[in-house]
Amino acid sequence: MLQDIRENSQGTIAKIIIGLLVVSLSIWGMDAIVGGFSGEPEVATVNGEDITEREFLRVVQMESQRRLSAMERPDPAMLNEDQIRKDVLDSLVQEQVLIQDASAQGLALNDADIDALITQMPQFQVDGQFNRDRFVASVRNLGMGVGEFREAMRKQYVVNQIRGGIMQSGLVADANAAQLLRIQNQTRSFRVVQIPASAVSDGVEVTDAEIEAFYEENKSAFRQPEQVDAAYITLSLGALAEKIEISQEDLEAYYAQRAGDLAREERRASHILIEDGADAEQTIASIQERLEAGESFEELAQEFSVDTVSAKEGGDLGYAGRGVYDEAFEEALFALEEGEVSGSVKTSFGMHLIRLDDIRRSEVPALEELEQQLRTELARERAQEKYAEVRSELADSAYAADDLAGPAKELGLEIRVAEGVTIEGGQAPFDHAGLVRQLFSEDVLESGYNTELIDVGDNVSVVARAREYREAQQLPLADVRDMIRSNLEARKIREVLDERAQSIVASLEKGESLDTLNAGDWEGFEDQARNAADVDPQIMQTVFALSRPNDSGASYGTAMTRSGVAVIALDAVNEGDAGDNSADLDQLRKFMASLEGQREYAAYQQFLRNSAEVSRP
Repeated sequence: MLQDIRENSQGTIAKIIIGLLVVSLSIWGMDAIVGGFSGEPEVATVNGEDITEREFLRVVQMESQRRLSAMERPDPAMLNEDQIRKDVLDSLVQEQVLIQDASAQGLALNDADIDALITQMPQFQVDGQFNRDRFVASVRNLGMGVGEFREAMRKQYVVNQIRGGIMQSGLVADANAAQLLRIQNQTRSFRVVQIPASAVSDGVEVTDAEIEAFYEENKSAFRQPEQVDAAYITLSLGALAEKIEISQEDLEAYYAQRAGDLAREERRASHILIEDGADAEQTIASIQERLEAGESFEELAQEFSVDTVSAKEGGDLGYAGRGVYDEAFEEALFALEEGEVSGSVKTSFGMHLIRLDDIRRSEVPALEELEQQLRTELARERAQEKYAEVRSELADSAYAADDLAGPAKELGLEIRVAEGVTIEGGQAPFDHAGLVRQLFSEDVLESGYNTELIDVGDNVSVVARAREYREAQQLPLADVRDMIRSNLEARKIREVLDERAQSIVASLEKGESLDTLNAGDWEGFEDQARNAADVDPQIMQTVFALSRPNDSGASYGTAMTRSGVAVIALDAVNEGDAGDNSADLDQLRKFMASLEGQREYAAYQQFLRNSAEVSRP
């Protein structure tokens, strides 16, 4: 049972709440239950069972935080709250349908299973021991009571048992996988003749009447959007740091303080990488048992590791310092003693076993070599406190002022100007959506206020005001005539090239030779794979879309390229090798089975959803 739970611990709720789990009432007692499950307003009813408003709002909050954290520049104003609420409600309805289905099938998770799993989770451990306070704080941060959270997780895990069972039941015939691999590994031999755009461009002419007609038919494409010329002040940590002078005495003291960090430590590691999947933990356990029995790490890496490059070297990754590997991999590596092998480590690449082979440290470079770097670091460190202080002053001053001159003079900052900022943005710092939205707000455009102080990057803040606003307007034909002419010329050239290529293909199919068509010379390519790097991708796409050549000769086709058009003659299709017992075939078979399992589970979910009675107040 516990193994099933572990394998299914990536469900919807588990992902939303970062794998947080619940401890049984036998551990916490009845007083741990906060709130209840009845008498609350509902947002939907699924087959007679309510989804409470409290549950709905909590998940909305968590989903909002998740979407914010996924933004490069988190900005709450960029969230579409209506869409979030809709997505969350749809998700909760689907989840409730699945929970009811699991219950109808008699699936349940008992208290002992939950207790055993919870106490093993590293999220709730301190110094390797389960910590009650850490768990309770985590649950409270979610706005849930322990009992309420426990019940939610109990339901989710039994749902995941069904999910895992269906997804792992996906089957694919060996013959189908082998056929797909043969197609994937197929190569083709072909010839190409290129016809450059320059061969037809002299005969292409665009008239004024055509330009005017195109302009009239596409007027909406030639509208200049509303624009704002803006004045702005930028406050940055870097600019403050440049004004801070560092004495030689301070520099030497900082150098002495940093000596330990400046001696770079590098670690030589070997690893065995296993694809993350249903049988990953079992495979890792098997490898660990064989290591404990005395088998060679190098030989096991060659046998099991899907990192085929390092596997050839016995898993050796060479020397590397911090900041090179995935965070979880690095944390595990730098916690090892020399010669020690880690437990299983999960990263985005899969599951690793890591061995630390050697440690080396470089000497501390001389102060003269690092002087400029250390001066910059120390200046930025000292500017950090000043930045927070000046930022607060600028925010207050700009809010109260009716221009930017006062705040700029008061704080010794420069006023800059950006012209032609549109609602879609402009050059930095107006590539920040929050700043642009404020610039085009009613308060700034019509009432003449400054924007709020907006953080547009790490330790970079901007306040702006509108200087001049220009409404959207239609661009006159005279301003866009040359652009239209260029576009129409390019279109006509492509049309003429295509006509010429099709004419050549028609003649070749009738048995004429390329020499008689005065179209250039063939360039031959033998046994080219789909991902051939030295051939234009558009040509390769056409090559692998052409039908097989027959007894009467090659198959012909055309492809537009960046420089013109290509006429293609496909001479041979060379069957790929499936390798009946190859690692590639096994990997493809598993992948296809996984896709089939996902498709079957999606269909199962949709069937349950379509069969459910859902009402919303």
